[in-house]
Amino acid sequence: MKNAIIAFAFLALCNLVGHAQTKSDYKKFEVYGGYSNNLVDTGIYTASPFRSFFNDRRGFNGFEASGVYNFSRYFGIKGDISGTYNNSHVSFTVPAPAGLPDTVDFGTKSSLYNFLGGIQIKDNKSESRLKPFAHAMIGAGHGTTKIGGVTCPGNTDCSSVVDNSETGFAGAFGGGLDIKLNNHFDFRAIQVDYNPIGFGSGTQHNVRFSVGLVFK
Repeated sequence: MKNAIIAFAFLALCNLVGHAQTKSDYKKFEVYGGYSNNLVDTGIYTASPFRSFFNDRRGFNGFEASGVYNFSRYFGIKGDISGTYNNSHVSFTVPAPAGLPDTVDFGTKSSLYNFLGGIQIKDNKSESRLKPFAHAMIGAGHGTTKIGGVTCPGNTDCSSVVDNSETGFAGAFGGGLDIKLNNHFDFRAIQVDYNPIGFGSGTQHNVRFSVGLVFK
């Protein structure tokens, strides 16, 4: 009887250890932080639609941070925030009488934020070295542009050159590749997202890139 109890206890312990190992096959949480570059759609097309998609854009630089709760080895719930920024100088000519200034000139300070949430798909097995992933997220985008140093010819109405702020529906659909560094850190070698944002003036078809570190 005593041997039977010991055997039963041993089997129960093995089952408990096996269950614990299964639970530790993947990490429940991960936190990402890194550099973000957003190629923002200007809405100005100077070539064919394909070439304009890559050429007629403004580069915004900043950060991206995200957190994931993995409810299984392959699926997780993800929250994401990014902020990118651009400073530019704008100058263009307007009709003016001969001999009078004909150039409108000003500077812009722009920012673009994304506040998103959705699903991430990735094999989170602890032993995996290469971890490709995909995600789909929706939420809100917020953009601001501040104007400064306006130079305007006296015969031109520049009242429309003012600060602007908009908020609209946004999404991020894409993925990338994480590379295991050790048990607590992965290197996010690349992440690429299609990042549409619907503002009042239309939809920006942006492309967002990111690289950084994942803590798990």
